Amino acid sequence: MLTKDYLTKNVRVIMDRPLGSKHPKHGFEYLTNYGYIPDTISGDGEELDAYVLGVDRPLTEFQGTCIAIIHRTNDDDDKLIVVPNGVNLTDDEIEKMVSYQEKWFKHIIIR
Repeated sequence: MLTKDYLTKNVRVIMDRPLGSKHPKHGFEYLTNYGYIPDTISGDGEELDAYVLGVDRPLTEFQGTCIAIIHRTNDDDDKLIVVPNGVNLTDDEIEKMVSYQEKWFKHIIIR
Protein backbone atom coordinates (compact mmCIF):
# COMPACT_ATOMS: atom_id res chain seq x y z
CA MET A 1 0.00 0.00 0.00
CA LEU A 2 1.36 3.43 -0.91
CA THR A 3 1.39 6.00 1.88
CA LYS A 4 -1.11 8.21 0.01
CA ASP A 5 -3.54 5.28 -0.04
CA TYR A 6 -4.05 5.83 3.72
CA LEU A 7 -5.65 9.26 3.15
CA THR A 8 -9.27 9.30 4.42
CA LYS A 9 -8.91 5.74 5.76
CA ASN A 10 -9.62 4.64 9.32
CA VAL A 11 -6.36 3.36 10.86
CA ARG A 12 -5.14 1.88 14.12
CA VAL A 13 -2.09 3.49 15.72
CA ILE A 14 0.03 1.87 18.44
CA MET A 15 1.80 4.53 20.50
CA ASP A 16 5.47 3.92 21.16
CA ARG A 17 5.97 7.59 22.10
CA PRO A 18 2.89 8.89 23.92
CA LEU A 19 2.26 12.56 24.65
CA GLY A 20 4.80 13.82 27.22
CA SER A 21 7.38 11.09 26.65
CA LYS A 22 10.99 11.83 25.71
CA HIS A 23 12.75 10.82 22.50
CA PRO A 24 15.15 8.01 23.48
CA LYS A 25 18.09 9.37 21.47
CA HIS A 26 17.57 13.13 21.10
CA GLY A 27 15.80 13.89 24.39
CA PHE A 28 13.06 16.22 23.12
CA GLU A 29 9.54 15.88 24.52
CA TYR A 30 6.69 14.56 22.39
CA LEU A 31 4.01 17.24 22.33
CA THR A 32 1.60 14.86 20.57
CA ASN A 33 0.95 11.16 20.68
CA TYR A 34 3.24 9.46 18.16
CA GLY A 35 3.22 5.86 17.08
CA TYR A 36 3.07 3.45 14.19
CA ILE A 37 0.63 1.52 12.03
CA PRO A 38 1.07 -2.19 12.85
CA ASP A 39 2.08 -4.61 10.09
CA THR A 40 3.29 -1.91 7.69
CA ILE A 41 6.68 -1.00 6.23
CA SER A 42 7.69 2.58 5.44
CA GLY A 43 10.44 3.83 3.13
CA ASP A 44 12.97 3.61 5.96
CA GLY A 45 12.29 -0.10 6.48
CA GLU A 46 10.47 0.48 9.77
CA GLU A 47 6.72 0.51 10.42
CA LEU A 48 4.83 3.53 9.07
CA ASP A 49 4.77 6.31 11.69
CA ALA A 50 1.80 8.47 12.64
CA TYR A 51 1.10 11.58 14.63
CA VAL A 52 -2.20 11.42 16.53
CA LEU A 53 -3.53 14.97 16.76
CA GLY A 54 -6.61 16.31 18.51
CA VAL A 55 -6.23 14.20 21.67
CA ASP A 56 -4.71 15.90 24.72
CA ARG A 57 -3.89 12.91 26.92
CA PRO A 58 -1.27 10.15 26.58
CA LEU A 59 -2.55 7.13 24.66
CA THR A 60 -1.39 3.55 24.20
CA GLU A 61 -3.52 2.88 21.12
CA PHE A 62 -5.86 4.90 18.90
CA GLN A 63 -8.31 4.38 16.04
CA GLY A 64 -8.94 7.39 13.81
CA THR A 65 -8.92 8.92 10.34
CA CYS A 66 -5.82 9.78 8.31
CA ILE A 67 -6.40 13.35 7.10
CA ALA A 68 -2.92 14.16 5.78
CA ILE A 69 0.62 12.93 5.25
CA ILE A 70 3.86 14.63 6.23
CA HIS A 71 6.11 13.81 3.28
CA ARG A 72 9.74 14.43 4.19
CA THR A 73 11.57 15.57 1.09
CA ASN A 74 15.03 15.02 2.60
CA ASP A 75 14.28 11.70 4.36
CA ASP A 76 12.50 8.55 3.20
CA ASP A 77 10.09 8.43 6.13
CA ASP A 78 6.52 9.68 5.61
CA LYS A 79 4.29 10.29 8.64
CA LEU A 80 0.50 9.94 8.73
CA ILE A 81 -1.62 12.58 10.44
CA VAL A 82 -4.41 10.75 12.28
CA VAL A 83 -7.26 12.47 14.12
CA PRO A 84 -10.51 11.49 15.84
CA ASN A 85 -13.26 10.77 13.31
CA GLY A 86 -14.92 14.00 12.18
CA VAL A 87 -12.02 16.29 13.19
CA ASN A 88 -10.35 18.38 10.52
CA LEU A 89 -7.24 20.54 10.83
CA THR A 90 -5.72 23.10 8.50
CA ASP A 91 -2.19 22.69 7.16
CA ASP A 92 -1.09 25.53 9.47
CA GLU A 93 -2.59 23.80 12.51
CA ILE A 94 -0.84 20.55 11.58
CA GLU A 95 2.48 22.36 11.06
CA LYS A 96 2.25 24.00 14.51
CA MET A 97 1.40 20.70 16.24
CA VAL A 98 4.23 18.67 14.68
CA SER A 99 6.95 21.35 14.50
CA TYR A 100 8.64 20.06 17.67
CA GLN A 101 9.96 17.19 15.53
CA GLU A 102 9.41 18.16 11.89
CA LYS A 103 11.40 21.42 12.21
CA TRP A 104 14.50 19.30 11.58
CA PHE A 105 13.22 18.00 8.22
CA LYS A 106 12.18 19.52 4.93
CA HIS A 107 8.64 18.36 4.24
CA ILE A 108 5.34 19.02 2.57
CA ILE A 109 1.81 18.17 3.66
CA ILE A 110 -0.09 15.93 1.27
CA ARG A 111 -3.89 15.80 1.34
